[in-house]
Order: sequence, then structure tokens, then C-alpha cells
Amino acid sequence: MKRCPDCGEWKPAGEFPRNKRTKDGRHTYCKPCHNARGRETKERLYGGNRHYHLVHRYGIGAADVEALMGQQGGVCPICDRPEPEHVDHDHVTKEVRGITCFNCNGGLGQFGDDPERLRRAADYLEAESLPRNGDRALIEVARARALELRSPAT
Repeated sequence: MKRCPDCGEWKPAGEFPRNKRTKDGRHTYCKPCHNARGRETKERLYGGNRHYHLVHRYGIGAADVEALMGQQGGVCPICDRPEPEHVDHDHVTKEVRGITCFNCNGGLGQFGDDPERLRRAADYLEAESLPRNGDRALIEVARARALELRSPAT
């Protein structure tokens, strides 16, 4: 049994988070008090959970996100949906590009942030010769092109 100094309750050791640095291998505060202290610290130091994660992941704060959204007119720069809330960033340089909606941000990620792949996808969608109702010849052409793209260049 161990006493939590925050709530003053005696609790089994399993009610305290693990901590390799202490003699008994447990934190000083019980799990609920430990979690409350962590939340309070994030709120006090960073102004909230969202701001904390924005600063640590992207190097910008909630105010910066609001400013970017204002520059974009309060809409996703790709689809014009109102109130985007996902930070889009370059995965190589880590630079923030803008604030997008969930679907557009995920779509960019699915295409590997590769403009050429996105252009080919747009061309594919706009093509008038898409296979319709089982057009076998066109399906074979598409398969051959896919295999060609997958095989290493010689």
C-alpha cells in the first residue's frame, strides 16, 4: 500500500504508474492524480492539448494555425470546405504548407505528397476512355501500364 500525497488516499502499488527511477519502481502520485497533474501542466504551459501537440509536431501554435486559416479565407485550399483543422506539412523538410480538411490531408498523404502521382490521378479521373462495363482491351492496357510503373527502370 502506498499513500498519494495529492488525494491523500492509501492505494495498492498497482494504482501508481511505473517509474524505474524510484526506489519502489512507482510514481509518487496515483494514476488519476498523475494524469490530472499532466493535464494541468499542458494547460498552464501550452494553453491546452491541441496547442501542445501543434508546437511539438509542427513548431507552430494554435494562434499560428488560426492565422494560416485566415490567410486561406477559412477554407481548405484544395476543396474549399469551411473550417479546415488539419496541419499539412512536407514530410521531408517538415515545413508547414497550410491547413487542410481531413479528407484532403489524408489524400495528400495517400499519394505520398507526390505532385506527379496526383497529376496522373487527375488525368485518370478526367479521361474519357476509362474502362466501362467490362471493356477488356482497356483493362489489359491499364494492367500493362501498372506493371510497367512497378518494374524497376533498366
